[in-house]
Amino acid sequence: MIVRKEIKDDNELYLYFNGKLIYKRWLNLGYGKVFDTHAFGKYTDYSITDFDLEETPELVHVKAKLTLVPTEEGGRKTGIASGYRPNHVFEYQPNGQFKYAYMGDIQFEKDDSILPGETEEVLVRFLSRQPIDEYMDIGRKWWIHEGARKIGEAEILGIEFPKTE
Repeated sequence: MIVRKEIKDDNELYLYFNGKLIYKRWLNLGYGKVFDTHAFGKYTDYSITDFDLEETPELVHVKAKLTLVPTEEGGRKTGIASGYRPNHVFEYQPNGQFKYAYMGDIQFEKDDSILPGETEEVLVRFLSRQPIDEYMDIGRKWWIHEGARKIGEAEILGIEFPKTE
């Protein structure tokens, strides 16, 4: 077993296990991506929840296409306003319950609200100090919940990591 750490251009950290890339971190952005979750947690002294709090931005900005479930199909009876903070679910367990609900608020760029059945491009601001790295891929879909009730679906169109001051 060979674990190797390599830093390139003072901005990127690479972690290899037996020659295979298992983790990459952009030091200037405070963001990392796990390529092999099994090897990363099992064969390293690091955790995917380790953050450099000095360099990690507090929020991850995700541009997304949000569609609310129509009322007739079990969605909300009223719309949602900018600043709304639902549960964001990226993965379900085999029994249908979600594995983890992530924190993030929804900001509208054009309108003040969105009604059930409508689709809008929005900005979702996730807290970066939660284990969300593995889900941050363009095209990834996730579900919007109020408690156990699914009220919408969103798709990642773009990701931005604000620079820390």
